[in-house]
Amino acid sequence: MEPSARPLRKLGFLTIGLFDGADPRPGHETTLEIIELGEQLGFDSAWVRHRHLQYGISSPVAVLAAASQRTSRIDLGTAVIPLGWENPLRLAEDLATVDVLSGGRLNPGVSVGPPMHWDRVAPALYPDTAQAEDFGYGRVRRLLDFVRGERAVPDGGTEGFEVFSDRVEPHSPGLAGRMWYGGGSLRSARWAGENAMNLLTSSVVKPEQRAEAPPGGWDFAAIQYEQIRAFRAAHPDGERARVSQGLVVIPTDSASAEQRAKYAAYAERRLPRTAAPQGPAGLLFAPDLVGTSAEIAERLHSHAAFREVDEVAFALPFDFEHADYVQILTDIATRLGPALGRK
Repeated sequence: MEPSARPLRKLGFLTIGLFDGADPRPGHETTLEIIELGEQLGFDSAWVRHRHLQYGISSPVAVLAAASQRTSRIDLGTAVIPLGWENPLRLAEDLATVDVLSGGRLNPGVSVGPPMHWDRVAPALYPDTAQAEDFGYGRVRRLLDFVRGERAVPDGGTEGFEVFSDRVEPHSPGLAGRMWYGGGSLRSARWAGENAMNLLTSSVVKPEQRAEAPPGGWDFAAIQYEQIRAFRAAHPDGERARVSQGLVVIPTDSASAEQRAKYAAYAERRLPRTAAPQGPAGLLFAPDLVGTSAEIAERLHSHAAFREVDEVAFALPFDFEHADYVQILTDIATRLGPALGRK
């Protein structure tokens, strides 16, 4: 097995945080327990997904505020917050507050674009300003400016007994360096680099538009590799610019026979979407990696994009049981991580 060109430095995981709509507290508690377990197992980071009008975490910043009080070491990230749902100034306040509470462990990941199901959502989300909202990169720039401590208003000052600041408060100086952009296209990768953000990659990419498949078929790893290289070429830090990869990995080392069968069936159901770009957006999905840690490590060491990163946030499957997640996380921490060279 040929080792990765960049030894694995940070091991993380990503969870969606599902819950029962009729009784949502247990699901949120389970998410917090999973994050606590991640810290106990020695993971470097735990990330939560973001889902609106679904039965997954709709307020990751609030969940991570709670997680910050149950943990002391593990980094806490969002993958990702869709900024079309957010006011950048208010979000900057929330992010800085949680970063302060966590002792500087927050890693906010964001993305742009209109909210999903925009036609249905717009009347509730922006009843008076829907047509005027900017869902492009300008929304990220506003957030970055506020997080970096740029002026939010022309001046502060004192009014009676009240003191006002001209920037977002609290200000957390280190937070700006931990802002991530969730990108899956060459354009977004370059933009993240040009704006000195970190890059979150996932199990989804958007290939450059073309009428038919390239010779040899669609190669997810090659497409993601090209995006990572474009990001670093545009970033002020060059080769030192941070990139995290978020493929779905399901190690089976300590899994029961029943779990192995379930995991294999899960990956098989999702495999057809990896053959060609899907849907109007033309998104290409990576195959889920299921097998022993040694088998998964061998596949990753030959993955062109994985060889370019030294940080990962492996994504947990959406709808498994808590016991499954415990087994998968334990195997990732104790077997897959070491097989990938993490010390």
